Amino acid sequence: MNEPSLLNISGVYRSFSAGEQQLTVLKDINLNIKRGEMVAIVGASGSGKSTLMNILGCLDKPTTGQYFINGQDTSTMDADQLAQLRREHFGFIFQRYHLLGDLDAVGNVEMPAIYAGKDKKQRTERAQRLLSRLGLADRLDHKPSQLSGGQQQRVSVARALMNGGDVILADEPTGALDSHSGKEMMSLLQELHQDGHTIILVTHDMDVAHFADRIIELKDGVIIRDVINAQPTAQQTLPQVNTATTSWLNWDRYIEAFKMALLAMLS
Repeated sequence: MNEPSLLNISGVYRSFSAGEQQLTVLKDINLNIKRGEMVAIVGASGSGKSTLMNILGCLDKPTTGQYFINGQDTSTMDADQLAQLRREHFGFIFQRYHLLGDLDAVGNVEMPAIYAGKDKKQRTERAQRLLSRLGLADRLDHKPSQLSGGQQQRVSVARALMNGGDVILADEPTGALDSHSGKEMMSLLQELHQDGHTIILVTHDMDVAHFADRIIELKDGVIIRDVINAQPTAQQTLPQVNTATTSWLNWDRYIEAFKMALLAMLS
């Protein structure tokens, strides 16, 4: 029996207004991603891969077509439901890290848990545990400006895992890293994949794509190739990541969330 898809995109188009014309970025996309897969979406600039990632991560909606997550039709969800879905099921890793300069490593990792309403003590302990598992035990109180590029990207990985990160969406995760740090990052993502996370890489670099066990190629908004990678690039040995989650609620979350929102806007 075939395993049901975790993410299912059917007949999706995405268009944007460009003056008096409509620019269609995605054209009739049909895609199934199973739980626990490590998939690379690859394509040149303008191929539509970032738009597809935004739809997969519920950061954007299709113009037409359907997107199901665990059998749920996202078109029937309102903004609050989509936000909850992002918080509880998705973790995002960006090329430029998107860390807040006024917060230390622990504070940056805690942010998703604040918006999810988790207890301060529990979220701090989890953030410290994740960072320690990623080799940053001696950098917990360091701000982004005091960390190397590779260390900042590890902080962003810990942040992606803070609420569980069943599905991790990584947008050009090695783009701002040197070759050594880039290989370490890809090995870490492979390790998370082996721990059961569904990993979706978005990249223009075929060398990065070959770390995945499935490669989907986009060109001009159309999937032109979807193949199994029989020999993914081998990972290096890295520390294990503890992905256990906690779910505690405390009233101070409102104050914390307000503070973090102000810091985000200032940043």
